[in-house]
Amino acid sequence: MKHIRKSHKIISLCLTVLLLTILASEEVKASKLPYDTYNYDYRKYVHFTPAAFIPAGTIRGEQLTYQGVAVGKFLTPQDICQTADGRVYVADTGNNRIVVLDKDMKKAVNIITSFDNGGKEDTFNQPYGVSVSEKGQIYIADSQNRRIVVLNQDGTLFKIVENPQSESLEQGYVFIPLKITVDYADRIYVIAQNMFEGIMVFEADGTFSSFFGTIKVEISLWEKFWKRIATKEERSKQQLYIPTEFTGIDIDPEGFVYASNIDSTGVQGVRRLNPKGEDVIKKGANKNVGGDLWIAGSTDYSGPSQFTDVVYRDNGIYSCLDRKRGRIITYDHEGNLLYIFGGLGTQEGTFSMPVAVEDLGGNLAVLDANRGEIICFSVTEYGRLINEAVALRFDGNEAEAVALWRRVLELDENNELANTGIGKAYLTAGDYELAMKYLKLGMNRDYYSIAYKRFRNSVLIDNASYFLTGIVILIVIFKGYKYVRNRKKGVNING
Repeated sequence: MKHIRKSHKIISLCLTVLLLTILASEEVKASKLPYDTYNYDYRKYVHFTPAAFIPAGTIRGEQLTYQGVAVGKFLTPQDICQTADGRVYVADTGNNRIVVLDKDMKKAVNIITSFDNGGKEDTFNQPYGVSVSEKGQIYIADSQNRRIVVLNQDGTLFKIVENPQSESLEQGYVFIPLKITVDYADRIYVIAQNMFEGIMVFEADGTFSSFFGTIKVEISLWEKFWKRIATKEERSKQQLYIPTEFTGIDIDPEGFVYASNIDSTGVQGVRRLNPKGEDVIKKGANKNVGGDLWIAGSTDYSGPSQFTDVVYRDNGIYSCLDRKRGRIITYDHEGNLLYIFGGLGTQEGTFSMPVAVEDLGGNLAVLDANRGEIICFSVTEYGRLINEAVALRFDGNEAEAVALWRRVLELDENNELANTGIGKAYLTAGDYELAMKYLKLGMNRDYYSIAYKRFRNSVLIDNASYFLTGIVILIVIFKGYKYVRNRKKGVNING
């Protein structure tokens, strides 16, 4: 028996040492990073966290070869996407080509510079965006040729979409597509230059059908007042109240479109658009999906985040790329902020001009236009635990996520989302007392109120028999008291 106890102590000690080693390694990794990794708490204060992602190398065109020949430097690339088979497509804008990399991004498997168009060789002119459909067809926003080129997987031409016609388009409108994505029905969603009415939607046959997800601009009462009393010259100098352009676009398996935009208020830099074009995004506890919450100051580094791209990852998780500070900001399906990392600079893992972000099988890659590089990031244990716990909650498996949230708390004891996740699981399981404990730690007032009401009701129900018995006893005592009092009064009258 003593031997068994001794072996248990040794195993426990080994596990403790292993856990401390993991925690220490995470802290060392975070301390060596060229950027801060953080979140915001309930009071909107910065809460520094372990690293969710760490730099995992840089891909340059000079490192790659295609058929034994060097690919050469990427020149102001503007877009990147990965297909279901793992291949990575890069819109090498300045070189007028699409470079296709293998899933490990170790070599180029194709370079598309031209295609046969009716018996003549046709080329690209600053292809700005690229996307690949579920059928494997390549959609290219051939910007300066003012068209969308759709190629088959073998590089042959499938169709060209250009010169959209509609009564809703202004006369003489010049179509310059920038970013592009395709849904399961081969509908094409396009962000076009100087198109403020919204995302342009083209049917599978290439005909322009409608605008999608127009951003309504709200004018404050103060602005309306000044607009009324201002002179004609002053009004001409005032900001034009026109809708904001979208900057990046992606689509999830259910057909919901995620679109980033520049929001001057710093409240909503991304939208989730349903098939009707209505924004159905959730904004989380802070009522904010606009990036950094602390934006005060007067330097170039201050001001609201400027989302230049968005990528839908999986299980309701999506990441936005902030070109203002070089941050990658990730939210879950409820709009809760999961983690923030990244920055501007010259060190490995920082950016000069980030323009696009892509999910690569759970890891992330950012395209830098100035440097002509793909900067890669690998997920850490901390980031993986959060992603997996959120995925379980997204599928409705709150109870299964508890173990993961507890491990998150071992790495980051003040993680409010983890405490909330555990609290929600206890709430679902009917343990309202424990639910209140964790929801209080998670500073989640809404769910705490629900847990408190259910706890109060359960106490009342559990003790209902005692309450009823007490009431009956009180009624009997009261009746008895009245009876005795009335008897005494009757005796006094008769006497």
